[in-house]
Amino acid sequence: MKKIDRTYVALLFALTQHIGMAGDLPDVNLTPGSIDASINQSNIQTTVCVRGYTKTVRPPAYFTNKLKKKQMVAYGYADTNPAHYEEDHLIPLSIGGNPSDPANLWPQPRLSEWDAEKKDILEFKLYKLVCEGAVTLDDARHQISTNWIETYKRYVK
Repeated sequence: MKKIDRTYVALLFALTQHIGMAGDLPDVNLTPGSIDASINQSNIQTTVCVRGYTKTVRPPAYFTNKLKKKQMVAYGYADTNPAHYEEDHLIPLSIGGNPSDPANLWPQPRLSEWDAEKKDILEFKLYKLVCEGAVTLDDARHQISTNWIETYKRYVK
């Protein structure tokens, strides 16, 4: 009986880990990421690294709220409460992510181990590293759009 119980527990653990991870990373087919082509390594000190920059490019709430509801359906989330998600930029505005391209936005779960709050911590860390010249803009964009959780583990933990 113990062998069955252990097998069952191992299977259950594996399934819950997979399910939990599914919403924590965006679906690459729905949200591959998109950059603001006007932001490049040579102009970061006069654009993204200027305090308050993101406020000048952030899309209005009516746009992101409407998009969030539409994308929640596309993602097939069982939890349909919009308050449980943050419409988040995969490539953050602070490192030159495209502000309004739906390919750069997704409904990120707030109620998860790898929630929007953790991603915000990573975004700030990458912003600081890019503006200090410790990480290139392209490298930061690539890392966060490929797997932000692994990037978090690399830079934050």
